[in-house]
Amino acid sequence: MISLMHKINLSKTVFTVATVSLLALTGCFHDDDDDDDITIEPPIDPVVISYQISVSNITHAQPMSPVTVVLHNGGQLWSIGEPASAALELLAESGDGSDVLSLDMVLASGVGEGVLMPGLTQSIMVTSVEVVPSHLSLATMLVNTNDAFTGVNAMSLTNLAVGESISMLTSSYDSGTEKNSELVTTIPGPAGGGEGFNAERDDVDFVAMHPGVVSQDDGLAQSALTNAHRFDNPTLRVTVTRME
Repeated sequence: MISLMHKINLSKTVFTVATVSLLALTGCFHDDDDDDDITIEPPIDPVVISYQISVSNITHAQPMSPVTVVLHNGGQLWSIGEPASAALELLAESGDGSDVLSLDMVLASGVGEGVLMPGLTQSIMVTSVEVVPSHLSLATMLVNTNDAFTGVNAMSLTNLAVGESISMLTSSYDSGTEKNSELVTTIPGPAGGGEGFNAERDDVDFVAMHPGVVSQDDGLAQSALTNAHRFDNPTLRVTVTRME
């Protein structure tokens, strides 16, 4: 039979174990609520990819409309032998690149500061945040023409490292949306001052290499153009440099 004193000692032991366990649990809860143990990660800077595009007009007397530059992944601004898009038609006939900037494929864009006159150079910065672009396209109108344009179509950027550059000369294209009449009323540039964009298409309706202008000096009496407005390819010098 267990004595009364033994029972009392046993109760004290149980009480002591329970008390130690409770103190231990209390300490655990205190540690979890300690704000000093919370680690705050520093914010991650966004990935920035930027390019500097230098464009030189190397024609004799063909001003270029404000140069439109877009970065994109997939797609292209034109295809030889295919009809021009409405956005390209607007640019090629009036020099207005706003619809090109609004194309679904565009990730980032930039526009030159005003008309690029013969012999001059402009620099355009284009930056993409978070998305790495795979291609660059560029377009501008030869404004002393009906619908001639020049530029760079879906140039690959995948192998261009920071600090590296790509240089090229561009050819000129006919959007095929307006007859090359060279009339004063249809040349929007300073040589004519006529109509720019017209939604009606009255030419072959496909993009091709431009044959050049005839001019009044070469027998086209009604032409608003002279020999000074003639152009042989190339028409632009373009250098693309990855800055970051």
